[in-house]
Amino acid sequence: RRHSVDAGIFFSDIVVPLKLAGVEVSIVPGVGPVLEKPIRTRAALESLQALEPQALEPIAKAVSLTVAELGATPLIGFGGAPFTLASYLIEGGPSRELPACRYLMKTDPKLFHDILNYCAQITASFMRAQVLAGASALQLFDSWAGRLTLDDYVAFAQPHSKTVFDSLADLPVAKVHFGVQTKHLLPEMLAAGATVMGVDYEVPLSNAVQILNNSDENGASIPLQGNINPDLLKADWDALRAHIDEVIFEGKTAVSHIVNLGHGVPPHTNPDVLTRIVEYVHQQDGLQ
Repeated sequence: RRHSVDAGIFFSDIVVPLKLAGVEVSIVPGVGPVLEKPIRTRAALESLQALEPQALEPIAKAVSLTVAELGATPLIGFGGAPFTLASYLIEGGPSRELPACRYLMKTDPKLFHDILNYCAQITASFMRAQVLAGASALQLFDSWAGRLTLDDYVAFAQPHSKTVFDSLADLPVAKVHFGVQTKHLLPEMLAAGATVMGVDYEVPLSNAVQILNNSDENGASIPLQGNINPDLLKADWDALRAHIDEVIFEGKTAVSHIVNLGHGVPPHTNPDVLTRIVEYVHQQDGLQ
């Protein structure tokens, strides 16, 4: 309401589905989600519980209430991609280098795949519940996928993201796929089954269009979402406005473009800046 955005997003911590499935996880200030017992053995994986339908009732209720409050403004559902969700399970918390994941990929790839399959099933259930409760679109976030090489992404992560999209294919909603530092992965992320590609702030949208067009037969028809640099939210307005103009110009190279940030909002951002950005984008000719 404050910012007059064209859609809201049902966004909570990425490990919420694990918590609903009974995994002991807490949010540590200044750190993020921390698991009491990381999952690194077959026995540990087999101790995990399935995500039961009744556990999703609070999510369905929250989405339903939010949709009612938003009125004509659509709500986007949210979920963590299997690789990113599994990275928290395996590492026991946030990790940029992912040492435990890399070790498990190389020493016990079967176990690694089984952990990701568990995460895929949980994410699919979590996202389906949101659509059934009224969400108008979905966004799958793969926050840590950019830490993988292309070969490792294709071998270990992409098949499980595809499982999520395949299991949600019957839902008549747009499905966005987004990752950070994933320029080298864009075609394979698209091949997982998204209908919209999110692009982070490190990749010019025209470059993303070129990569997708050259690498995937469906690339030319895929809408893009992105990719205002969140670091520039603290810049003076003239500099920020020039950057927004550049993003809008770049977005015209795609079949269609959803203007958005190229990652999350930094915690200390002045909210008035966000309101001004939305107002400015709405004023541009030819944009809806």
